[in-house]
Amino acid sequence: MLSKLSLQNLSKFKSHSGLRAIIANTSWLFADRILRMGASLVIGVWIARYLGVQQYGLFNYALAFVSLFSPIFTLGLDDVVVRHIIRKSSNKEEILGTTFWLKFLGGIASVLVAVGSVLFLGERETLKILLVTILAIVGIFRASDTIELWFQSQVESKYAVIAKNIAFLLNSLIKIALILTKAPLLAFAWVTLAEFVMSAIGLMIAYQIRGFSFWLWRWSSSVAKTLLKESLPLIFSGFAILIFMRIDQIMLGQMIGDKEVGIYSAAVRISEIWYFIPGAIVSSVAPSIYAAKEKSESVYYQRIGQLLRLLICISLAIALPMTFLSNTIIMVLFGNGYIEAGPILAVHIWTSLFVFMGLATSPWFIAEGLNHVSLGKTLTGAILNIILNLLLIPKYAGLGAAIATIISQAAAAFICNAFDTRTQKLFQIQMQSLLRFYKY
Repeated sequence: MLSKLSLQNLSKFKSHSGLRAIIANTSWLFADRILRMGASLVIGVWIARYLGVQQYGLFNYALAFVSLFSPIFTLGLDDVVVRHIIRKSSNKEEILGTTFWLKFLGGIASVLVAVGSVLFLGERETLKILLVTILAIVGIFRASDTIELWFQSQVESKYAVIAKNIAFLLNSLIKIALILTKAPLLAFAWVTLAEFVMSAIGLMIAYQIRGFSFWLWRWSSSVAKTLLKESLPLIFSGFAILIFMRIDQIMLGQMIGDKEVGIYSAAVRISEIWYFIPGAIVSSVAPSIYAAKEKSESVYYQRIGQLLRLLICISLAIALPMTFLSNTIIMVLFGNGYIEAGPILAVHIWTSLFVFMGLATSPWFIAEGLNHVSLGKTLTGAILNIILNLLLIPKYAGLGAAIATIISQAAAAFICNAFDTRTQKLFQIQMQSLLRFYKY
């Protein structure tokens, strides 16, 4: 029923001019995410079984710790840059060149901050420090994602998808080889870094094949100031979002131990694997929403409402069956050692409803120039998440962390909009979409 409604919602988008390209672009993004989802799930589960709960928890602790500093290398630029390229395509060399160098410098800064932070917190375990250092270096090579932003702005994501998936598939084969040769934990960190190095090379080749040259990119101080001025709230918002997504694992590691992180990470891996869906849809639909804002306010809000209802339908289609099948899924995939992850998954999966809603409204905040408002509500949710983790983790461990995540996500993506006059119209659209998701 819900999947049928979702398909009806998606077909509605096709009636709008120019959305044939959007559907094609989304299809490529879906193919990319489905391939990654399938391969990552199989290999990720294999790695989890191979490493065991303790080492798997340690690796995920390091990943979560490093991810907290990813806004330093992304600088909140992605959506802002896409919008600037669409508006000023003749100035693309300056926009792309400036974005690349900002991201590159941000990547260096993120390494220094991540390593400095883990040392500042008094960590003395050499393996954990090395894991954080290697995984943090990934941020430097993520500067090449600038090329992907260009393809995204032109609704030509297939070129980025092909380039990055070649790297992903090669990397997956290397991970399998590591498991078969009984490689140590540190080797999996190095191969994670290697994937982003290969992706960077692949994106540069794809850009050149399309007839463009990154040698023409130019740095512009004025463009840098403009981009950073717009993205600054998104940087802090990114920190807040990552607190939602990762602080639970870090707090579990600090308050309970690496084993509990391993159990919780198994549940989160299954729960969050679906987040590619709104990401792929929103990244393809966002340019048409920005364009509609310039032409017609009614069409603009109509598209936002359609996007919300579509993503709510999809999130419910995922959450309902996963709730009842959680124990079986964990047992089949991860084995007896991770059985405690079943109840956690049954609860955490409902976070997807509010994650999907939040991603659906992100183009609205950018189009309205209200990034600072988005920052305020995500910070509120992040602080709430930390407080709830402090209260719930000591008593309920991973289950408490899952409950804290749902409540804080609901507050940031939905409830906070009701208490600000600037976002009350959006809240009304969200409420209507939630209550009438089955109508289009």
